[in-house]
Amino acid sequence: MCQIMNTTRDPFFFILTGIPGFEAFHVWISIPFCCFYTISVIGNTTIFVIICKDPSLHQPMYLFLCMLAMTDLGLTLTTLPTVMQLLWFNINMISFEGCFAQFFFLHGFSFMESSVLLAMSFDRYVAICRPLHYASILTNEVIGKIGAAIICRCVLAVLPSLFLLKRLPFCRSHLLSHSYCLHQDMIRLVCADTRVNSWYGFALVLVIIVMDPVLIVLSYALILRNILGTATWTERLKALNNCLSHFLAVMVLYVPMVSVSMTHRFAKHAPPLVHVIVANIYLLAPPVMNPIIYSVKTKQIQQGIFHLFQRKRY
Repeated sequence: MCQIMNTTRDPFFFILTGIPGFEAFHVWISIPFCCFYTISVIGNTTIFVIICKDPSLHQPMYLFLCMLAMTDLGLTLTTLPTVMQLLWFNINMISFEGCFAQFFFLHGFSFMESSVLLAMSFDRYVAICRPLHYASILTNEVIGKIGAAIICRCVLAVLPSLFLLKRLPFCRSHLLSHSYCLHQDMIRLVCADTRVNSWYGFALVLVIIVMDPVLIVLSYALILRNILGTATWTERLKALNNCLSHFLAVMVLYVPMVSVSMTHRFAKHAPPLVHVIVANIYLLAPPVMNPIIYSVKTKQIQQGIFHLFQRKRY
């Protein structure tokens, strides 16, 4: 019978895993990771600064984009310390409290990104289907309330799963499958009944990972119905182009999110390298790609970047 570790009294550490089978090349593997993290930090910080400094961008669409940039920045800074210290210095241990703190912020920012994209889809719906009421519906006060609701929703979603997991004993191997703390990974190490955790996780999947994309698809269906029924071809193309950046951001988030969830649930016996690759894509793709997508597709952001670097130059 396995000895149960009292996680509240005894020193307890989780052991992080780098890239299975490529431990000797961690220093070289750190180069692309460092590039991705640098792109994410610089890109999201730049978008945040541009929107905050330019009064002409204090509009609903750009305020939501500012929220997205802050969320991506938070997601990046949550995983950066453990990933880079493992690849650079082979420091693969994280304390019990540190792991749960990372788990809270990692999943919290991930859910927050989903919520922000849902709010952005509502913004696009109002802008295209209710253009005359756009300014009166999405006032600064309403946007502030939406932002506060997003934060409350994500905190209240993650806290129960954190407390439900923290009360359980960890008596199996302390070895995690990734270089950061994911709920799906940590719960494998529990040697107690996890049915409550599993049911709560399933409910969370339905409420966020399923409901958010469904509502986003619904908003796009309403947009398509509106523009196909009333607009000319030129107006249709313009409206679709306005939604393209958001659509790409949605795909960049939800495809890896669903992939990592399905991999942990239905491909438990897949090679460890598969789990690591899918999880890293899930956490790195949105923060890295979103600044690129919105910088390339949004003329106002391009102009803001140009003016920002022009001021620094002179």
